[in-house]
This record gives sequence, C-alpha cells and structure tokens, in this order.
Amino acid sequence: MTHAASQESLLQAVQECAELAGSVAFSHYRKNVAVEWKSDGSPVTVADRGAEEAVREWIRAHFPADGVLGEEFGEQAGTSGRRWVIDPIDGTKAFVRGVPLWGSLVAVVEGECVLAGAACFPAAGETIAAATGCGSWHNGSRARVSDVAELGAATVLITDDRVFSSPAGRDRWERLAKAAAVSRSWGDAFGYLMVATGRAEVMVDAIVNAWDIACFVPIIEEAGGVFTDLDGDVTAFGGHSIATNAALAAESRRILCSI
Repeated sequence: MTHAASQESLLQAVQECAELAGSVAFSHYRKNVAVEWKSDGSPVTVADRGAEEAVREWIRAHFPADGVLGEEFGEQAGTSGRRWVIDPIDGTKAFVRGVPLWGSLVAVVEGECVLAGAACFPAAGETIAAATGCGSWHNGSRARVSDVAELGAATVLITDDRVFSSPAGRDRWERLAKAAAVSRSWGDAFGYLMVATGRAEVMVDAIVNAWDIACFVPIIEEAGGVFTDLDGDVTAFGGHSIATNAALAAESRRILCSI
C-alpha cells in the first residue's frame, strides 16, 4: 500500500469513527440525560461513555494493533506505534444544555505527529476530516480557510477567556479581541471548524487536552491554515492552542503567543 493510499484509508477511518461517535451521542441529545461531575470539574454523561465505547469497539475490529487514548476511558497501549485519540463529546457543557455547538472528535497519531483527524457535529449537520497530503474535507467539499488579511476585519474566537493562567495571557487575548472586527466564544471544537471553513480567522484555547485538539492539526493545515500551541510549536500536546488562517498567522501570534 502506498503512503498516499494509507493516508486516504486513515482519512476514511477517522471520519467513520467521528460519525459513529456523533451518532451515538446524538441519540441522547436533548433527552435530559443525567450529568455526573468528574474530579476535574467537567461533566460526563452516558452519551460520552457510550460514544467512546462504540469507537473503541470499532478500532479493535479494524486496527487491533493500534493504541487508544480517550477522554473517558484513558489509554490502552498498542503495538503498531499508532494511537487513536478520542473525545466522544467535545463541548459536553453545551451538549447537556441543548446547545448544538458540540462535536465528536477522532485523530490518529504516530508519536506526536497527527496523521489524520475528523470532527462530527451532528446537531449542526457538519463533518470535517483531513489527513496529511489528502486535503481537508467539509461535508464532502474541500475546506479552505479565509483570505482575510486584516485583523480589523477578522472574527476571533475563544472557548473561555477566564482560564488564562496569568494576567499577561489574558491581556494578550484582550489586545487581539479588541483589534478584531468580531470577538466571540463559539468555542470548543466548533471554533476550529469555523476557522477551517473560512467563517472565522482565529481560534484560541488557553487550556486543552490532546483529545480536544489533535484532530484539528491536519484539518487546519490541510485547509491552508496554521495550527500551533501558544509557544508557537506545531503540536497537539502543548496544553494550549491557536489556529488561524495563513494571512493572519504571524500577526495573531505576535500578539498572543509567548514567542
């Protein structure tokens, strides 16, 4: 199998997994599911657990040698050198409140290199998936970031501006937000979808786990954008992130990043 064919097969696989997780989660959406609270203060429901279990079962059937890292059930080692990174519902706080801006996220990584990623947003009717060298695909059409080149014309997004660990970090965000045309908290996974499809120019997260963002590294890059952590490193494992279109990548990072 060629490298390109392998990437294409991973592209299909991550999309199938994200759509599977999304389908399971959506079957519980707006059904008044009971909410439990984890030790980190985040909510979890039967929908989160059921969606992750379904993806893990799919991976065992199709890629039994691969490892798995999921938000709800932790890490299972593999022997192939690859890991699947799963967030069954990114935006559970939105999910349990009936807000449609949640997504099911799946990525395949080798070391810290993300080979392919997909995000399914069932309540919004949108799916996006990408693999290195294969493009970024939104509802079956090629996804592209915007060409907006002036920050004063840009839309900038953040999940929650209250979580910056330092006053300096919050000050940098406020500088960016005030310079932009629009500043919103269409956050969690939905913000990255907006950047990848040209409906926003900058998406910022001050605190994230790998399962929250890994899938968006190829999704943003293959759509022509730039994905880094807040130190300017291309990684999904830095604990924070910024995704931008290409035209505003340097300016946004000069304002926001510690580089």
